[in-house]
Amino acid sequence: MTTLKERPKALTITDAAAERVKSLIAKADKPIIGLRVGVKARGCSGMSYFVEYAEEKKKFEEVVEDKGVTILIDPAATMFLLGSEMDYQDDKFQSGFTFKNPNEKARCGCGESFTV
Repeated sequence: MTTLKERPKALTITDAAAERVKSLIAKADKPIIGLRVGVKARGCSGMSYFVEYAEEKKKFEEVVEDKGVTILIDPAATMFLLGSEMDYQDDKFQSGFTFKNPNEKARCGCGESFTV
């Protein structure tokens, strides 16, 4: 009997990321439904992540609801983010969202961009 493989979650969210998302939404000066995550062509390796406020769901966006927050995935980024983990780090070296992405094949030396 053949079974279909379960599709991996588009994105998982750590507790630290969820807490930071909640904090950002609470500080927003307009109604926000969540954060949008995507990728843009830039950097020496070709692509970089972006995170922005989402006021509304766009057509074809995947919605991830977990740990009390909503993350919308830009449709152009879904195939690049599939199976990724979104985290938040705040230490003496950096402060921001980070991504553990199983689709990455290489990352530039400064860590700002990646390739798949």
